[in-house]
Amino acid sequence: MKEEFIRKSAFHFKSLVIILALPVFVFVFFQSFAQSTPWAAPKDADNVKNPLAGNAGVIAEAKTLYVANCGPCHGEKGKGDGPASQGLNPRPADHTSAAVQGQTDGAIFWKLTEGRTPMPGYKKIFSDQQRWELVNFIRTLAKGGKKK
Repeated sequence: MKEEFIRKSAFHFKSLVIILALPVFVFVFFQSFAQSTPWAAPKDADNVKNPLAGNAGVIAEAKTLYVANCGPCHGEKGKGDGPASQGLNPRPADHTSAAVQGQTDGAIFWKLTEGRTPMPGYKKIFSDQQRWELVNFIRTLAKGGKKK
């Protein structure tokens, strides 16, 4: 009787472990898959115009926001090499790269607004004005000073 109780208990324990582990496995698999796909803003984001385009007066404040909030992951110079970048998947984008600089202001603004794990969305943290200021600052990080 005792042996049967132990056998049934072991079976229930194994079943419980499987039931609890399955959702964790599915979540991890989904996150890995989602992070392996390129991050593209919706096409309509490309049509959103930057109301601060060319406004160099916002760069100083934007740099302060960038260094404090983006710098830990993207690095102070925007190369994706901040101190927190090592443990992140996907790795933070290199804001100096042609891949980032080739995006429209609207696409970059959308990404700042919405975020994608592990990057938070800043819709509720920064005002529209501050997010556009960050877009302008990111443009200053371009290799060769190109702006789009």
